[in-house]
Amino acid sequence: MDALNLLLRFAHAVAALAVVLLLAALGRELARRLRQPEVIGEITMGLLAGPLVIVALGRSTFDLLLPGPVFDLIKLAAEAGLVLFLVGLAHKLRLGPNRPPQRATAWVAFGSLVPPLLTGLLLSGWVLVSGDSAARGSAPLPAFVLMIAVSMSITAVPVLARILADRGMSESTAGRLALAAAVVIDALGWLLLTVAVSLGAKDFADSLASVRALLTGVLCALVIRYGLRTRFARSVCERLPRTVAVVLGAAAIAVALTMEHMGMTAILGAALVGLAIPGDEKAPWARAVATVSRAGRALAPAFFVVTGVTVLAEGFAATSWLLIVVALVLGTLGKTVGGYLGARWAGQPRGTARRIGVLMNTRGLTELIVLQAGLSSGILTAPLVLALVVMALATTAMTGPLLNLLDRRTGRSTGPEEIPVATESGTR
Repeated sequence: MDALNLLLRFAHAVAALAVVLLLAALGRELARRLRQPEVIGEITMGLLAGPLVIVALGRSTFDLLLPGPVFDLIKLAAEAGLVLFLVGLAHKLRLGPNRPPQRATAWVAFGSLVPPLLTGLLLSGWVLVSGDSAARGSAPLPAFVLMIAVSMSITAVPVLARILADRGMSESTAGRLALAAAVVIDALGWLLLTVAVSLGAKDFADSLASVRALLTGVLCALVIRYGLRTRFARSVCERLPRTVAVVLGAAAIAVALTMEHMGMTAILGAALVGLAIPGDEKAPWARAVATVSRAGRALAPAFFVVTGVTVLAEGFAATSWLLIVVALVLGTLGKTVGGYLGARWAGQPRGTARRIGVLMNTRGLTELIVLQAGLSSGILTAPLVLALVVMALATTAMTGPLLNLLDRRTGRSTGPEEIPVATESGTR
């Protein structure tokens, strides 16, 4: 009987995941019709699905449709998908051989990182001064402030790359500088996120446990890194790429869950594995990494649904509209103004600098991952995460319309200011 119940529960979870994937496909289609990045529709549909069912049918009906054990299986699938996707995402956080000049990239990254960090300090200060206990929570102040600052500074590399490709801006000055700076910012963001989670420990024992978990994750990641470089591993990768993808995915999930069990968020474990994989795109393990990333991307809609149920449904009543407005205004100003100033300091003309400022305001899925890390580690509260989720979706959605506005103002989509930027070795 137990085996039969387990089988029925598993079938129920698979059916629920199928519905989630259908909703994600619907969200992507709606986004295409609205000329938005597909991921915006996918995220929005996933986040709203659970709360809308709860509002329309009631919590008891929702629990009947998705009872606790079934929802736990979906949460497990969502976490596994997030880990697998992060392996591919972190693996890509490196610059290609034809990168823009380092000085220009550094200035754009500086302008797009430091002002948003400062707006994060302003937002955390506003939460403290306003006395909003539901948004503040009980996390240590340094961890709370740093986590908000990191959340405000993220630029989503995958969504930005997709926007650039869709608009034909991948080889433009603005596009290449924005993407290169976003890679630098997100790499630094993961480091700051690690520090914030470590600071979130409430006592010395918790801090020590976090350090042990981080060291364990680093050690496991290094084992994977140097293991892939062996002659045997190269041979297996060339002959059995799918088998290697399964093994790599299982290893990443094992590392992530081990770190979570030891007191550190699983997200950092996945990021460590992805960063540890050697970055040669022509390496024999490249196909395996791509397969792992695609599998994670396929399960990402489950992550959106779980986030919607656990954050939107729980945090909606306790989140003030003023908090959402303040987060949106500060988030937009920090990225657009900072990105513009960084580009101007890099010597770019005003038109290119404006486009860079708009592009750096793209947050998307990467922002949700950072917020999930803050929520799961107890540093961020559901009401604050909800406000930052709205900010992430709104800033990403406004990227396309703002670029269209700039194009109409100049009467063109490309021009002298959009000639591909010189690389380190010449001009493309």
